[in-house]
Amino acid sequence: MDFAMTYTSEQEEFRDDVRRWLADNLPQGAVGEPEDEAAARKQYLARRELGRRMSKQGWLYAAAPKEYGGGGLDLPRITVLSEELREYGLSNPPYYDSGGWLGSSTILVWGTDEQKQRLLPPIFTGEVRTWQLLTEPESGSDLASVKLSARRDGDDYVLNGSKVFVGSAHGADRFWMIARTDPDAPRHQNLSWFMVDAALPGITVQPVRVLGDVAEGHKNAVFFDDVRVPAENLIGGENNGWKVANTHLDLEHGASGNLGADPIMDQLVEYCRSRKRDGRRLIDHRDVKDGLAEIYIQLETVRLLQTRNFWRSVNGKGVHYNGPQSMYLRKTVGLWLTKAILDLLGPEALTKDPKLGALNGEAERQQRNGIVDIVPGGTIDIQRVIMARTLGLGRSK
Repeated sequence: MDFAMTYTSEQEEFRDDVRRWLADNLPQGAVGEPEDEAAARKQYLARRELGRRMSKQGWLYAAAPKEYGGGGLDLPRITVLSEELREYGLSNPPYYDSGGWLGSSTILVWGTDEQKQRLLPPIFTGEVRTWQLLTEPESGSDLASVKLSARRDGDDYVLNGSKVFVGSAHGADRFWMIARTDPDAPRHQNLSWFMVDAALPGITVQPVRVLGDVAEGHKNAVFFDDVRVPAENLIGGENNGWKVANTHLDLEHGASGNLGADPIMDQLVEYCRSRKRDGRRLIDHRDVKDGLAEIYIQLETVRLLQTRNFWRSVNGKGVHYNGPQSMYLRKTVGLWLTKAILDLLGPEALTKDPKLGALNGEAERQQRNGIVDIVPGGTIDIQRVIMARTLGLGRSK
């Protein structure tokens, strides 16, 4: 069976257009590893600028409807675009905007016409970036247990509570979140889904340092102290937030993602071609060849599953158990990859020292990220539960 991706002449022409455009339009400092926090800030701003430029091509949110500022592109062109961005080490959007690519889909499904017209264009054109606020100090994978309260008061909801492990560095313009709107209602019938202006009075954001090389630096804790959110920013109706949230949870659990190959594979091959052991290039050793082949197989399997799921989602086929399946594999492969790379490269994988570290520090970052990434979006155990229940296994309630 041939699993190789094939492309039409039209797709290859589009690829050439994307390559030329990126070569001409990448802002200075948008790619590469920043040396310090000041450089990281400059890189973030450069990537925001890149996002705005991409939006004019219809490439920032390529699958989103044109009427709201998206690109309306088909799957083949989206795939090519994603592949070419990953050649630069970029995703799409090229900055952390999980609330955008997840939250916007929820608004498309559950929002009113007025809410779509008001909330979606700023996201799809790169004017704002949005964080998702889900996890709380006592609520992680079990999101239905969130306690942050949202009490109706006239034309507003008054929010009190906190969220943790949120976003990244450099701030956000908006938050989307679920909050408890009825403390007495049954579980799953007491939550509501909101889009919140991040600049509202009473919101405090504090950095939270974590082990992994999290996108753009760190995570955050966000505190709400009598924050008044206009009722017009309630999406999908009061106490209907669990159903609304399941739209973005389906996406997060494997229905979308980066479609290009993981750039670490090419970096590993190049490294093994340029380094020697016992007077021979690493890549000329049989065990190294076998190790590279196994890494390629694992990463390619993840890529093919993600591509399949994205195709099913875009074409209205439904993702079923396939979403958590690919997310489970991505998480477990990422953890497996930490040992595989360490076995392949040795201690050089454990440092980002420019003279000693492998892959310009990418190997060391992967060692940490592979551990941390098994948690966000639901742990590997949660992915197993979702798969089992989708297949009709285990408990029925």
